[in-house]
Amino acid sequence: MKKIHLLILKSFIRPFIVTFFIVMFVLLMLFLFKYIDDLIGKGFEWYIILELMMYASATNVAMALPLSVLLSSIMTYGSLGENYELVAIKSAGISLSRAMYPMVIVVTILAVSAFIFSDYMLPVANLKYYSLLWDARQQKSAFLIKEGVFNNSFPGYTIRVNKKDPDGQRLYDVMIYQRNTAENNNSVLFAKEGTMYRTPNDQYLVLRLKDGIRYEESAGELGNSRQRLTRFRFKETEQKFDMSGFKLKRTNESEFSRAYQMMNLKQLRFFRDSTQKQIDSGLRANFTLMSAYYKYFNFSHKPRPKLDYLPYKPDYVKKMDVYNQISVVNNAANEVRSIKDMIKGRNDRYKEVSKDIRKSIIEYQKKFTLSAACLALFLIGAPLGAIIRKGGLGLPVVVAVVFFLIYYIISTIGEKSVKEGNLAPAVGMWIAIAVLTPIGFFLSYKAATDSVLFDMDSYKKLFNRLFKRKAA
Repeated sequence: MKKIHLLILKSFIRPFIVTFFIVMFVLLMLFLFKYIDDLIGKGFEWYIILELMMYASATNVAMALPLSVLLSSIMTYGSLGENYELVAIKSAGISLSRAMYPMVIVVTILAVSAFIFSDYMLPVANLKYYSLLWDARQQKSAFLIKEGVFNNSFPGYTIRVNKKDPDGQRLYDVMIYQRNTAENNNSVLFAKEGTMYRTPNDQYLVLRLKDGIRYEESAGELGNSRQRLTRFRFKETEQKFDMSGFKLKRTNESEFSRAYQMMNLKQLRFFRDSTQKQIDSGLRANFTLMSAYYKYFNFSHKPRPKLDYLPYKPDYVKKMDVYNQISVVNNAANEVRSIKDMIKGRNDRYKEVSKDIRKSIIEYQKKFTLSAACLALFLIGAPLGAIIRKGGLGLPVVVAVVFFLIYYIISTIGEKSVKEGNLAPAVGMWIAIAVLTPIGFFLSYKAATDSVLFDMDSYKKLFNRLFKRKAA
């Protein structure tokens, strides 16, 4: 038995590692394609991009791990079935369930590790990832000057270059517009050509311009309302621009720590309990505020023998004259509008807080559904591989992608339904597992009984029998 277990484990570990890194690579490429415009051309150091990719890889584990378990389990048992090794194992008197025993232990360890990762490491990775991605997207472009484009990257300046050399250093037909709000003056500089370079510490961008003219418009002297226009001609001059705003500035990570993806189980429970207390206290406050608008609450609930209170009835209002009826109706309408206006804002606030609670519950349940997904998809992949008896990256990949898409679509629909409040959190977050687990048990039964699940002849015979019975 130990040799058989080692054989199955070796057959599983290799494809699992390969498929895991392949899936991670594909997801990482999707991340780069999505944010390529926000990362390229901003002058980042290479380690900033590498750090961002590392954090992005950590956040993709929740999707890569279940898919890798499903794909590798199909490949493992499909390869064993294709090479008739499962037949040899069964002929030795070992059932498929006993042959799956070491795999169940390994996948259970993976599921527990996934739970620990999602509770301890994933919140930290999300915090680092989203904070760094935010700073990277807010960073200004390092391609400061482009041909034929007005550039406003430098505060108070607008720069336009008609043409540039291929090396990007030589400029032609340069225009620089400057507005000094403090001194209430404007200036426009034109130059036939120039050279652009940066100081060694990248602190300043220097434009060395030749053969140009500058027009400066300034306020008149004291007591004179007329403006003054000054014209300067130059053979050579320099314009220096501060580049401190183009360096990556890191935002304090504590500003992102309130997001639910950055919380562990303890923090999520604390947030949910504290928010629920706020809702309860808000409901009590709403009851106190609204009680003043209802005349019934102005009277004591204790019985008073001398109190003769009767609510308004339609026939009672009809006995009033027209002016009193109009007054009663107007007073009632004013109170209704007051209550409606007061409730509207509080109702919107209640909906927002309730949605926040549902989001926190979603993140709370995700830490458990990741482990459950690994077990459920293994329960599908292992018997399915034994049934189709195909290894490699051909048919197993197609089958794995189909089942993973079913899992992903159902879980996404359930999560969105929970966010909108259409489903209970426990139902919406676990509905995909509840759908796939019976399929896994069905496939396990079919594989254990050597049922030919994909034999079309057996299905044709079954349909022929059913139609013959209907005809009879």
